[in-house]
Amino acid sequence: MFSPDPRTLPTPPTGWSIGSYTAYAEAQRAVDHLAANGFPVEDLTIVGTGPRVVERVTGRLTWGRVLGSAALSGVWFGLLIGVVLGMFTPGGLLGSILAGLLAGVGAGIAFAAMGYASLGGKRTFASRTEIVAERYEVLSEPRSAERGRDLLARLALTSPAH
Repeated sequence: MFSPDPRTLPTPPTGWSIGSYTAYAEAQRAVDHLAANGFPVEDLTIVGTGPRVVERVTGRLTWGRVLGSAALSGVWFGLLIGVVLGMFTPGGLLGSILAGLLAGVGAGIAFAAMGYASLGGKRTFASRTEIVAERYEVLSEPRSAERGRDLLARLALTSPAH
């Protein structure tokens, strides 16, 4: 029977909260401040709580945008195929590259057109998805927590009000 190494299994974070922030950049700034002040950063953990899936809309999808993007992707794929074929085709590197480019662009446009047409006008926007947390806690091992809180309190006093 397979028995995983317990050191590699996911474990809940441990430690005492020494700072709580609404943005990851703030938690990262806190850890940078602690590090700059000689704090043992190996005692720290940043924990995101309240995860959310956020979909950021980046623009409208049109036939032109879909086919243009597909053509560009096809260029790179076709170039790769053309170079690989050219390495194994005697005396035909340039011809292989051109054939690969044409095939890549053609295939990219064809597949993108079929995919976009199959949506039937239902997903006419482009987006990217990310997971973000509602809050970010900086945790410290108990042996260092008091010093960490003191350093972060000083940071808060010197930070400009938002």
